[in-house]
Amino acid sequence: MSGKERRKIAQSLDAAALRLGLTDAQRRTLEELEHFQWTLEFVRRPLFQDPLPVMFDRERKRCVALLPDGSIDESPKLRS
Repeated sequence: MSGKERRKIAQSLDAAALRLGLTDAQRRTLEELEHFQWTLEFVRRPLFQDPLPVMFDRERKRCVALLPDGSIDESPKLRS
């Protein structure tokens, strides 16, 4: 197995791990945005709250958060 093959497997496992615990509505919205080349970058998992997936557009100029009901927050308040 070459290095490229290992990276592809690791990336697909990471993508699957990010989707764990998302609501059905979030998954549906995520799939819709992926059709427009948005990518899931990370998922915030605050204690005792629903996960908050964060996606970036293909130019990485805009980011959105997917709320538990599947709606999009276009100006998420994210702290580093």
